[in-house]
Amino acid sequence: MLKKYGFIVFVFSIFLIACSTESEDDLIKGNSSYKTPTSLNKSIGTFQITTHFDNWLQQNGYGFYNFKGSIGYSYGGKTSSSEILNNQPVIFIHGNSDKADGWEEPINYFLNNGYKTSELYALTWGSANPYNASSNYHSKEFLQRIRTFIQAVKNYTGAQKVDVIGHSMGVTLGRKSIKGGNAYDQAYGNYNLGNSLNYVDTFVGIAGANRGLTSCYYSGTGVPTCSDVNGFYPGYIFWGAGPYGVSNFLTELNNNPTKEANNVYSIWSSADQVVGYGCIVYGENTCRINTQDGEKYYSSAPYGHFGVKNLSGYYQLQMVKYHSTY
Repeated sequence: MLKKYGFIVFVFSIFLIACSTESEDDLIKGNSSYKTPTSLNKSIGTFQITTHFDNWLQQNGYGFYNFKGSIGYSYGGKTSSSEILNNQPVIFIHGNSDKADGWEEPINYFLNNGYKTSELYALTWGSANPYNASSNYHSKEFLQRIRTFIQAVKNYTGAQKVDVIGHSMGVTLGRKSIKGGNAYDQAYGNYNLGNSLNYVDTFVGIAGANRGLTSCYYSGTGVPTCSDVNGFYPGYIFWGAGPYGVSNFLTELNNNPTKEANNVYSIWSSADQVVGYGCIVYGENTCRINTQDGEKYYSSAPYGHFGVKNLSGYYQLQMVKYHSTY
């Protein structure tokens, strides 16, 4: 009975993912405390990688990944080979059942505060259908796709360093994609991602579930997203001790001492309705990254699971450009 009830709780949280953006946007419109760009004279336009970047991808062995996709499924790139970058490229990794254009508000913030399209990149790594959310896990396919995109952006721009910002499931996928090393997928068996990517200057994790999701305890490990192999299962407490049985993926990820970047930050909210209010799992903050150098946190609406991403553009920029949380 508990498992049945837990599965209902988990499914309800998945539906929150689908509907929370709209409700938080309504709150955002009336929120005067949000630090808006100094000017709004720049806009994204068509949310898709440029023809120049797409041609480069096709000519340099990345065509298989079809990073361009449909409108809304990618972003970034130069208009010509002569374009010069003034900032380190920033790569945005979305969360479960989202897609690249879920970063529209933060990217708009960057565009209006000194960045160009050629310095901002986003990909779609999986299905954007919220009804498929419970089937997504930290798979070989997703990890290799994200890792390859990071490598492609670095090679395309010629930058010495890149910055990476992840949201929700994009935090844990991004961390592993960067750390590399051995991994396991039920569908493929053991595999190796390769060496750690040592050219990431700053990693920012927004509303990540680095120690698992409480809702996954109630749903059990049968749901792929909550798997105790490659999912967000947080383990269980036995006679006051534990947690035991934490997801193998999360255990390996957090036990790996390699830092994701030279500078690591988290942004989170105790009003997160998807990760769980307080971001607490067995007394620990699941939104914090154990290698982090600093953080920015919120405690009320409109900074829920999506608002904390959409409304924190100021701090995202401060972290990647100035290594500051102020």
